[in-house]
Amino acid sequence: MEWYLAVLKKYTVFSGRARRKEYWMFFLFNIIIAFAIGFIEGLFGSSGVIGLLYSLAVLIPGLAVSVRRLHDTDRSGWWLLIGLIPLIGAIVLLVFMVQEGKDEQNEFGPNPKLMAE
Repeated sequence: MEWYLAVLKKYTVFSGRARRKEYWMFFLFNIIIAFAIGFIEGLFGSSGVIGLLYSLAVLIPGLAVSVRRLHDTDRSGWWLLIGLIPLIGAIVLLVFMVQEGKDEQNEFGPNPKLMAE
């Protein structure tokens, strides 16, 4: 939960770098929360408004942590647009997101893994 909240605290921070753990923990908690909201809304026969509001609330932090994750692999945040290509784009982004970050400092900042230790 700590990683999820850390991303929300950096709501609009698109600069810097994000570790794999930060990105994937945010992703995991988003899936869990979205599933719980969907289950509760389905139970009560809701129209999905709460799920939509949640999705809109985490859209910007999700984009920000994705850009910072790409920065950690020494790529520009513009690579996120490759996800617009059906299937192939998603696969390429997945490969980028699971790669180890660069050990040394790059143009986007110092290694966040070394800063945390």
